[in-house]
Amino acid sequence: MPRAVTGRDWLASERPVQRLLAQGAQALSDAELLAVLMGSGSAGASTLELARLALSELGGLAGVLHAPRRQFEAVAGLGARHHARAQAVLEVAKRMLRQDLARGPVMNAPARVRDFLRLSFGRIGHEVFTVLFLDAQQRLIACEELFRGTLTQTSVYPREVVRRALTLNCASVILSHNHPSGVAEPSRADQILTRELQNALKLVDVQVLDHIIVAAADSVSFAELGLL
Repeated sequence: MPRAVTGRDWLASERPVQRLLAQGAQALSDAELLAVLMGSGSAGASTLELARLALSELGGLAGVLHAPRRQFEAVAGLGARHHARAQAVLEVAKRMLRQDLARGPVMNAPARVRDFLRLSFGRIGHEVFTVLFLDAQQRLIACEELFRGTLTQTSVYPREVVRRALTLNCASVILSHNHPSGVAEPSRADQILTRELQNALKLVDVQVLDHIIVAAADSVSFAELGLL
């Protein structure tokens, strides 16, 4: 049976909102920010208590935002509504970064490119191969996941990458894939694949600007390593 909401519960839920309004979002702790996002607690805990539990059980803010629904709702007190709000915040962040990349040359903002890629699939539990297709001014046309693999490998077909590049009429691309292991270091196979894609795309006048490997907490650029 649901319990009645007490004055103490209401104050615990409202205090982070009042602090945000009075002092700004930067003044709030991670738990307070998450409490504002959640909006409501559960029958057994205030919003702030639930936020602290979520951060502890799921591994901080990044863990909360990236947690699959089943894992998220396994935390006592968290439900579908809380998960939906977390997913909405994550998607808003992705779209903001994507829109920024579409406004100007992406190579002028390499950190933003890495942030976008890490946020988009750095924590996925299987490998995905993604391509950022750019116009002649190096503005983002599209970011597409072209191939999906297993925990340790993905089959990538240069012919399909070339076909998509021609369809989008792009001038250059940034290749990217994730390492679910958490170690964002290029393997020998990664380097061979990059050369194959460079050679294939060069035949249709499309330049490979970079190949970025991402993991949950790290990213590595082939261009910065001198591997292109």
